[in-house]
Amino acid sequence: MLGMNDLRAGVVFKMNNEPYLIVWSNFLRMAQRKPVRQAKIKNLITGKVLEVSFKLDDKFEEADVQRVKATYLYKDDSSASFMDAETYDQTSIDLKDLGHSVNYLVDGAEVTLLQFEGKPIGVELPKKIELKVTQTGEAVRGDTAQGSVMKDATLESGATIKVPMFIKTGDTIRINTDSGEYVERA
Repeated sequence: MLGMNDLRAGVVFKMNNEPYLIVWSNFLRMAQRKPVRQAKIKNLITGKVLEVSFKLDDKFEEADVQRVKATYLYKDDSSASFMDAETYDQTSIDLKDLGHSVNYLVDGAEVTLLQFEGKPIGVELPKKIELKVTQTGEAVRGDTAQGSVMKDATLESGATIKVPMFIKTGDTIRINTDSGEYVERA
C-alpha cells in the first residue's frame, strides 16, 4: 500500500480501480493543520488530468502497469497498430485512447506501450522527438518587426505546429511531446 509520502511524481497508483500517474506533487504543511500532499494526477485510461489533495491517512494500491517496448506500424480510421519489440505480437489501440500522442507517430517509431492488467491503454513517447517539416510558408522580410513571430508547419506525421520564421520545408526539428511545441532545429 502506498501512503501519502510515497505519492511522488512518476508513481503509478490505483484509485477507483483505474490507474493514475502522478505528474506533479508538493508536500504542504500549514500552521495548526494536518499536512497534505497536493498533486496533479493523470488517468492513464482516459487521459484526464485532475488536481487532488491527499491526506495523511489516505492509502492506495500500486497499479500493475507494464511498459513494453514496441514499434509503431500504421493507423487506420479507428486504431493504431504496434508491434512488440521482443515477441513480435501486434497490438491495436483506439485512436481516442492515444490522445494527442497520435500526432507524433511516424512509421517505425520506437514507443513504450502501457498495459494495465494485460490490456493496452496507451503509449509513452520520448519527451522530445525529431520530425521532418513537409510543408511551411516562406518567411517574408519585415515579418519579424513584432518580435518572435511564428508560422504554421506541417510535419511528416501530419500534425501542424507553430515554428519560428527561419524553419524551411525539409528541415528536421525537435518537438516537446508533452506540450506539442517546437523546441529547436535538429
